[in-house]
Amino acid sequence: MSDDVRPGPTEWGTAPGVGPWPGPLPDDPRYDPDLLRDGDTRNVVDAYRYWTREAIIADIDTRRHPLHIAIENFGNDANIGTVVRTANAFAVDTVHIVGRRRWNRRGAMVTDRYQRLRHHDTTDGLLAFAAESGLDVVAVDNVPGAVRLEDTRLPRNCLLIFGQEGPGITVDAQRGAIKTVSIAQFGSTRSVNAAVAAGIAMHAWIATHADTSQAW
Repeated sequence: MSDDVRPGPTEWGTAPGVGPWPGPLPDDPRYDPDLLRDGDTRNVVDAYRYWTREAIIADIDTRRHPLHIAIENFGNDANIGTVVRTANAFAVDTVHIVGRRRWNRRGAMVTDRYQRLRHHDTTDGLLAFAAESGLDVVAVDNVPGAVRLEDTRLPRNCLLIFGQEGPGITVDAQRGAIKTVSIAQFGSTRSVNAAVAAGIAMHAWIATHADTSQAW
């Protein structure tokens, strides 16, 4: 596939992925010989078809944004997989999981193989990492004192932290953030799902800071 061609995301059809490589095999170290021979049914955009996992990660590493995402996992939150999948879609630098190491990977749809992940035992440990890395911490929750995400310009070098479904962010997270933002709501529900909130906030950062001409 030519370097000057930018295929879009996979067009989902009756059969996922692509079959064996047609014609002479390419002489390119990025390609996986087994995938060239057998076909590629992975959940990857067409630009990465037949590439090795290592080659895909290396290429994403050149495209990652200075945005970090953290989610507190003190009660084994089931939303983490979906957050990881969305972070991968937006080429987030790293997803930080605070608290329990174990989390349900089902919602990640195998994107955790390509996304940087980091664990912190405590919220204080996460905040220390952010300070050392020059990241501005912004908490996302609909709590008293929060400012509207829609009226806020998120910092470029940013760590967005989300709490668990139900209890929301911890007091430590709220105190360690430079601000807390909330998502405007108009219906009867008290809150949106944590994974949905994470996607909305990530896209707000993308809309402000990303070069969308580089998107698939």
